[in-house]
Amino acid sequence: MDKTRVLFIGMHRFDRSPSQRYRFEQYFKYLETNGIECVLSPLISEKDDNVLYSQGNYIGKLGIFLKSWIIRTKDVKGANEFDYIFIQREAFMTGTTYFEKRFAKSKAKLIFDFDDSIWLEDKNEANSKLSFLKRPSKTVDIIRLCNTIVAGNEYLANYARQFNKNVVIIPTTIDTNWYTPKPKPAREKVIIGWSGSFSTIKHFESAIDALLVIREKYGDMVAFKVIGDTNYKNESLGIIGQKWQSQTEVQDLQDIDIGIMPLPDTDWTRGKCGLKGLQYMGLAIPTIMSPVGVNKEIIDHGTNGFLASTIKEWVDCLSQLIESKELREKMGAAGRQTVEKHYSIEANKKKYLELFG
Repeated sequence: MDKTRVLFIGMHRFDRSPSQRYRFEQYFKYLETNGIECVLSPLISEKDDNVLYSQGNYIGKLGIFLKSWIIRTKDVKGANEFDYIFIQREAFMTGTTYFEKRFAKSKAKLIFDFDDSIWLEDKNEANSKLSFLKRPSKTVDIIRLCNTIVAGNEYLANYARQFNKNVVIIPTTIDTNWYTPKPKPAREKVIIGWSGSFSTIKHFESAIDALLVIREKYGDMVAFKVIGDTNYKNESLGIIGQKWQSQTEVQDLQDIDIGIMPLPDTDWTRGKCGLKGLQYMGLAIPTIMSPVGVNKEIIDHGTNGFLASTIKEWVDCLSQLIESKELREKMGAAGRQTVEKHYSIEANKKKYLELFG
C-alpha cells in the first residue's frame, strides 16, 4: 500500500522553531509509523538566522529572500507528488500569497495551521523598517484557499470560521515522555522562572512590578530565571538572561520551582496557545498565568495553577507558592495531570492522523 505523502511548509529548519515543534514536528514519528511520509521544506538556515534577526544587513536579507523564493518555487513544481500540503502560518515571509495560490491548484489538499493572531500586526524590532513588506491580512486569503484549517484554540477557530467552515481545533501539545518531572533538590532559594524569546520579553516585563515586591518581601529566599534572551538583564532582580537551547530546554526548565506566564490582555495575546504555561505544567512545575485567552481554559484557579491579573494577585499567588513546598508539589502534580489529559501528544495524536485520512 502506497504511503500518504505530506509536504510540511515551514519557515524554519527542524527543531528550530517552538511553533513548528509543538504544533506538528513532534508528531512526525507517530505519523510515519501510521503510513504517512512527512517531508519538511524550511526556508531559513542556521546561518540565515544571524542575518534575518539582526539590525540592518539588508543585502544579506535580500539574499535570503531570493533563496527562499527559489525553494518555494521548487515546492510548487513538486506539489503534485504529495497528497497533502500542510502550511504552518504562511508559505513565504512577505505579504504575498503567490505560493499558497499555486499550491491550491495542485492535486494536493491544503491544510493551514496557525497558533497566533497572525492577522494582526506584531512588529519585530530587528526588521521594523521592512514591516511594509508584511501583510497580516493575507491570513484571510490563505484560510479561504485551504481545505482544512487547524487552529490552536477556540479564539483562533472563531476567527477562521468566518472564512472557512472546515475548522479543527488542535491545541499546542507537550511530549510528556520528554517532559518528565524531576524531584527538586533541597535548597534555600525558590526559583521563579520564565521562558520565552527576545520578541516576548516584553510580556515577562509586565510582571516586573510584582516581582520587585516579591524580592523586597522575601529577599534571598527567592531567585529569578529568564530563559531565551541572552541580552536581557535586570539588576534589581539579579537576572542575566540564559540562552535557550533545544538540547537542554527541559533540563533548564526543570530547575524552576514556580513558572510564570504574564501577558497583557490584547487582541494579539488572546490568540496565544499557552505554550509556556503548558511546558511548566508538563514538568509538574506550579504555574501562574495571566487570565488571557486560552489560559482561562487551561487553568482551574487554585487547583492546577493560579490566574493573576493585578500586582496584588500576582504577589498573593507567588507568596502562597513560595511559602509552601507542599502546595507547590500538589499544584504541580495537578498541572501535569491536566497536560496528560488534554494537552499531550498522546491525547491529541489521533486528531492529527485524522487530518490526513
